[in-house]
Amino acid sequence: MDPAVLREDMVDGLVHESKGVLADESLAVAMRDVPRHEFVEDESAAYADRAHECRGTRVLAPSTVARLLEALAPRRDDSVLVVGVGVGYTAAVLAELVGETNVHAVDIARPMVYEARENLERAGYGGVLVDCRDGARGLPAYAPFDRILLEAATVSPPRELLEQCREDGRIVYPRGAQPQRLEARRPDGTTERFGAVSFEPLLVDGEQVGAVERNRTAREDVEHATRRAQSRTGWEREWIEWEG
Repeated sequence: MDPAVLREDMVDGLVHESKGVLADESLAVAMRDVPRHEFVEDESAAYADRAHECRGTRVLAPSTVARLLEALAPRRDDSVLVVGVGVGYTAAVLAELVGETNVHAVDIARPMVYEARENLERAGYGGVLVDCRDGARGLPAYAPFDRILLEAATVSPPRELLEQCREDGRIVYPRGAQPQRLEARRPDGTTERFGAVSFEPLLVDGEQVGAVERNRTAREDVEHATRRAQSRTGWEREWIEWEG
C-alpha cells in the first residue's frame, strides 16, 4: 500500500481513536509528512501504533511521539535539542515543525548516531545535526535552546540541561522510576504534568550498547570526588598534594 495512505491512516487513528492523543493540528500535519518507513526496518509495521526494537534501543510508538511533542509544544523557528535521538524519527517530526536546521540531537550510543544520521538523510532531513554526546551534558556549543526533549527517564533534568534552556524555554522528560509521568519544566522550576509513560533511564558514559563496562555511578563518583577535593583545606590538602 502507498506509504502516504498508511500515514494518513496512522494519524487519523491517533486523532480519532486513541482518546484524542493527537490534538495539535500542526503536529498532525507534520506526522502525515514524515515517511516513518525510512526509520523502521519493518515497513509493514512502520505505521502500526506500537514500539519496535532497533540496535538495542526502542523505537517509540507514534502515539508516544505525539504525546512527547504535544507536551514540548515547539513553535516555528524554535531551537530544539533532543536527548536520545534513537533512530531519528522524533527529530524528523520536529524538523517539520521548527525547521530542520533548528533541530539538534545527541545520543550516547555511537551506533545510534550513525543510524539516525543515515535515516534522516534518506528521509530528506539531512540538515538535522546529530552528535555523539553524553546527553546529560547537552550540547553547549549550540545553546541556549527554546525546547529540550529527553527521550529517557530521570528524577529531574540534569543541571547542565537546565542551564542550556532559555528563561522562557521548556524541558520535557519522563520523571522518576517506574511508574513514570511525563513532565514539562521551565528553568524557573514551574512544572506541568501529563500522563503515565514508560522509558529507559538516562544513561551515563559506559552504559551505552557495546560499551565494555556498564556503571551507573560513573558521573556521581566524579562529582563526589571533585566536591571532596574542593572541601579539603590546610594540612589535609598539603598532605594529599605531597602524596601525589
